[in-house]
Amino acid sequence: MRAAISAAESAPVTAESLRSGKSGSDENFPVASLLIAAPLRPVILAFYDFVRAGDDVADHPDLAPEQKRALLDQLDDSLIGRSDAEPLGVKLRAALSQRGLTDRHARDLLDAFRSDVDKNRYANWDELIDYCRLSAMPVGRFLLDVHGEGRHLWPASDAICAALQINNHLQDCGKDFRALDRAYVPRDALEAAGARVEDLGADKASPALRACLRDLALRNRALLAEGVSLPHDIRDLRLGMEIAVVVRHAFNIADLLIARDPLSEKVKLSKAEMLFGALAAASGEAFSRLLRRPS
Repeated sequence: MRAAISAAESAPVTAESLRSGKSGSDENFPVASLLIAAPLRPVILAFYDFVRAGDDVADHPDLAPEQKRALLDQLDDSLIGRSDAEPLGVKLRAALSQRGLTDRHARDLLDAFRSDVDKNRYANWDELIDYCRLSAMPVGRFLLDVHGEGRHLWPASDAICAALQINNHLQDCGKDFRALDRAYVPRDALEAAGARVEDLGADKASPALRACLRDLALRNRALLAEGVSLPHDIRDLRLGMEIAVVVRHAFNIADLLIARDPLSEKVKLSKAEMLFGALAAASGEAFSRLLRRPS
């Protein structure tokens, strides 16, 4: 990758050119699946691509912090129309404008990535949730805005999105520590269990770290449960089905995190598990709406 960056020094470097290769199919949740109405998928995909590029910049192993900040600012400038240097920013700007949507959610996520450049430890659960207010909650709010849903749904959506993010943090806690010296596992939770942040670099969790991660997964499952009514409260049937799938997958991953060691065991749903889980969740949500329909 260093060679690729050096070779590109003569040309302007963009966040898009440094993409990790990760796509929507690699996520723990569906990204603009066929459940979403076709006219809405382009703006959702433009949002995802923009956000994924920013995330990849913040996590890039070969960029200095000042380079990361400059590229994130470049994405921001292209989104708000201050420049056209980032094609992904220009594309999202146009897509948002076409549908009369705010750029606030995407810009909040850029602030989360800026935080990732400068911050690599979290003191407690509340501090982690504050990070999720920028790094996760804007995604759900954006989807609700795209579908014309009301802000009264934001609290439930926020709970689901924060829980999704924390699931991801727990799944990747070893990789994040080894590759980026970043630990989202709160310091007070580690201390309460008698574990150390350095334990995240081991090939297998110590009993103390395993207890810490299990307790956090249980707490996160309870957070996820706070948003469980969201699919039923959404007016749009297709979005309700999509969110039902997201919630189903998130509960399954939380259960895996409770039962397994993310440092040494697989804590990821297989493609078959995701497919059959999606079919069950989507059909279950559609059927429940039929039962609720007034006669």
